[in-house]
This record gives sequence, structure tokens and C-alpha cells, in this order.
Amino acid sequence: MELFNGGSIALKDIPLLEKKEFRGEVLLRCRDGARLANLFGSPDGGGGVRLIAILGQDEDPELQILATTISAGSARYESLTAELLQAHLFEREIAEQWAIVPEGHPWLKPVRYHANYRGVPDIWKDIGEQTIPGSYPFYAVGGEEVHEVGVGPVHAGIIEPGHFRFQCHGEEVLHLEIQLGYQHRGIEPMMCGSGMKRQALLSESVAGDTSVGHSTAFCEAVESLAGCTVPIKAQAIRAVALELERLANHVGDLGALGMDAGFLTTSAYFGRMRGDYLNLLLELTGNRFGKGLCRPGGVLFDIEDSMAEDLCRRLTRYKKEFEEVSDLLFTSPSVLARFEGIGTVSLEAAKSLGMVGPAARASQLEYDVRSDYSSGMWQFYHVPISLAASGDVYARALVRRQEVMRSLELLLKLLPSLPKGEICASPGPLKPETLAVSLVEGWRGEIMHACITDSHGALARYKIKDPSFNNWFALTLAMRNQEISDFPLCNKSFNLSYCGHDL
Repeated sequence: MELFNGGSIALKDIPLLEKKEFRGEVLLRCRDGARLANLFGSPDGGGGVRLIAILGQDEDPELQILATTISAGSARYESLTAELLQAHLFEREIAEQWAIVPEGHPWLKPVRYHANYRGVPDIWKDIGEQTIPGSYPFYAVGGEEVHEVGVGPVHAGIIEPGHFRFQCHGEEVLHLEIQLGYQHRGIEPMMCGSGMKRQALLSESVAGDTSVGHSTAFCEAVESLAGCTVPIKAQAIRAVALELERLANHVGDLGALGMDAGFLTTSAYFGRMRGDYLNLLLELTGNRFGKGLCRPGGVLFDIEDSMAEDLCRRLTRYKKEFEEVSDLLFTSPSVLARFEGIGTVSLEAAKSLGMVGPAARASQLEYDVRSDYSSGMWQFYHVPISLAASGDVYARALVRRQEVMRSLELLLKLLPSLPKGEICASPGPLKPETLAVSLVEGWRGEIMHACITDSHGALARYKIKDPSFNNWFALTLAMRNQEISDFPLCNKSFNLSYCGHDL
């Protein structure tokens, strides 16, 4: 069954396949070029679990939806991961959330270390795993000259918790194992037990630096279920806020990369510029991170003509400043020596992992939700996809630079021509027993929110996928055969979210 971004489909219309047929169909479509955009479980109403796969072709704006049922008695199915690496983390998450064993999974361990949703005995003791973070045996490399370096979960700076375990031979990193889950808050279950006002607040808290991206995805999913038509001006204001969020984070990341390369001049300039974009969000929404703007039906704050003119004047000035400082960063031999050839992820690896966002585009993976699954204002404004070929720290920095320039150009085109009219509509009741899917190109990449309603139209299952979920393992690959001193640069060039992954 096919579905457009921001659309919904009755559960009864989703093809329900036998387990073997489901597995074969997913593998076949992915071999033919599809991408496993999501794979998650949901109660089937009879004690079992319905597995739902969402596939994206990317050249085609339609998503493909497949489903199968794992009965309460079996609680097992044949893993996809050995033949489809994109499935590895999805299947670990399903095992943890629903106590279902993907048989043959090569590295099955908990993702967030919480009790399963079904309230049945955990599977981990049966497969030799532990349910306390860090208590399981990390992957180890043998040899007299091999040593381990553990970093975190508590870090020296103001940063979220995460543990990094390096297996090293001298300075060379043979393997990096990343353990997350320390930020788990149980947001997905809370979304199902809340009213719409609280759900909107929760969506803004999935990843605080992506408040606009996640709240937009939430709103679009709920609006689809409610059959609500969002005023075009509200769609335009959401786009403005999303691009301001992208600008603030990309500029901040370029400054942090300058800092990690020891080039403090650009770090200071970009740090100040990040504040400029956050202040624009503050003027628009009353919050420096864009909270309080997006609500089901539209937005809560308008952009008057005078504000649009002021934003254009300031963005024109910021564009000139950015060009000057980024030229300084990208023409400094000492910076380029630290960026080029460090932390390379090949196009092949990016595809096999299902990477998304700037990190994927830096490996020449040509995919952007705004172009490939356009909705809202993106149906009227084309954003060229920013690509690089080398897949290293330099390429990930270069893509950010390109995206900053294109976001500025987009805003300078959009703001003088903002539509007129209302900024919010009233959503009606949600359709019962329906699945809705929303994709948004956040600054880190593809955000996906999928929600399922029960027979009364209340949310029964809410599934959130932050782009970090796709990309954390790529950081592991990027560090192989690098010096351990390259880790800060590699880590910052991805700048993934801990809480967005941990939910």
C-alpha cells in the first residue's frame, strides 16, 4: 500500500502478510532500491504485535507500507539484519519494546534499557544480555598491545550522557562501541496518554535543538488524522521557523568544528552568529529554540509585513558575514589538514546503513525530504540538494556551509512574498483505526512521526524517529582506523542527538 508524506491510511487497508512473506517482500524491495525508513511494532488488539515497515523509494514521493503480525504465543521472527543492515537498530528496538526475538540478529542488545511495553518477561536473560546500561560485555579486541579507552557517560562539558568505548592499538582506533539510552524519558508512551495540548509540548521536547522540526512533524501527522487543512500562511511560517532552526544549528556546528580544529577565530564568529539566528526565533516565537509556535491546525504567531522586512534586512547582513567567515574557515591550510580525509564514510556504507541528512549527503547520498517527499510550502519552493563526494569531516562541514547559503536564499525569497490570511484552523476529531505518517527534513535529516489511533480515535501508538537513530552507527564506522584524537572532530561533524535517539 502506498502513502504520501503527511497522509493517512485505514489500518484495514494496509496489506497484512505472513511473516515469511513480509520478510521476503521487505528484502526484495530494498534490493530493488527502496530504503527501510521505519520498522516498528504496535499492539494488534489480540495480545500480539503488528510489525509495520515503511519503505521509501526516494525518487518516488510515495511511501510503501507493509505489515505482519507476531502472535502472542510465538514472539519470534526471522531477523532481517543479516541481509539488510538498515534493520539492525530497528530490530533491537522492537526486541526491547515488545519482547520479540529477531532470530539470527548478529548483535542483539538493548537500546534504551527499559521495561517492555507488553509487561511480559524480558527476553534478555534468555539470550545472555543484561538490562542495566554498561553491564553487558562490550565488544573487545585481543592482543598485548591493544588497550581500551572509555569516555562518558558523564562528560567534561555541558553535554548529554553517552558512553564511548574505544578499542585501540596505540593511537589507532580499531573499533568504537557507542552505548546510549541514558536520556530515555518514555516520550512515545506519554504521547498516547495525553491530550493534544500536552502532546504538542512533548513533541517540542523530543530533541530540544530540533523543537520546530519535531513539532512540525507531530502537527502534520495529527492534522492528517483530523482531516484538517492548514492555512497556507501557517505553512509558510512553519517553513521560515524550520529554516531559522537549520541556520542556527549549522552555523553553530561550523563554529564547533573550528574550535575542535584549534581555529578559535571562526569559532568565536560562528558562535555569535548562532546567537543571531536564535534571537530571530525568539522574536518570532518568544522562545530561542522555537517552542510554542507549531500547533495542530497551524501556528500561534504571525509574521507581519514589518517583521518580514526587518528579517530580510538582517538576514541579508548575516549572509554577507557568513560568506566572509566561512571563506576564512575553508581556506585555512591548517583547518583543511584536520578536515580532509578524516572520518570517511563511503557512499556504499551510507546506503547500507540508511543514513540521512547532511551526513548522508556528504557521502553523495542524494536525499532530502524537502525535495523527495515535499509537503507544505516545499511543494512550491525548490531547495537544491547540497552534496559532497568525499564523505569525511571536510565534506560534512562543506554540506553545512552549502545548506546555510541555500536556507538564507530561500528565506530572502520567501519572506517578501508571504501569503495573506489566517494562521490557524481548528482540527476536528481524529479518524479511528488509522495510521498517519509525517516526514520533515530537520537540520540533522529525516524526522519521521507515525501514529495509530484506536477504535475511538485516540492515539494508541506513537512512533518517533529522529535522524540520529539512522546515523549513530555511522560514527562508529567513521572512527575505524582513525587516531583517537580525531574523535572530537568526527563526533562534531555528525553532531547527533542523545535524547532524540533515547526518547
